[in-house]
Amino acid sequence: MSEVTIRAATRADVEFLVEANAAMAWETESLALDRERLRRGVTAVFDEPRRGFYRIAEHAGVAAGCLLITYEWSDWRDGDWWWIQSVYVVPAARRLGVFGTLYRHVEAAARSSERVIGLRLYVEWENERAQRTYAALGMSQEHYHMYSRGFVAFG
Repeated sequence: MSEVTIRAATRADVEFLVEANAAMAWETESLALDRERLRRGVTAVFDEPRRGFYRIAEHAGVAAGCLLITYEWSDWRDGDWWWIQSVYVVPAARRLGVFGTLYRHVEAAARSSERVIGLRLYVEWENERAQRTYAALGMSQEHYHMYSRGFVAFG
């Protein structure tokens, strides 16, 4: 089995990130995202580093997965939560340790920073496989419910 390596995403990865996000939205929510809007959203992360950063997992030298880290300031803890978002592993690379390698890479980076207080992510209630994966990596379910009020339609 080839090794999974992690690297910082660059602007050259925008199309992979767009397609990965579109595939994830379709697979998890049967949601067809507007590719042009999605491309603008992905590119905006590279335009403004305060928005976050992407990591790319490669397997056998080919992009096999990705995730986005965004920031949430905690005044209570005087530091940032890193939110893991836009997680996707291409179907051919699933069950090869791609997400676990991505997660461990991000966790190590977070632990090495004095400003990061922890990692968070959200997962659909029905996605039990993902929940088991996150628990196996040492994450625990929070006691919060998430609420939102959107202002922009998807699609």
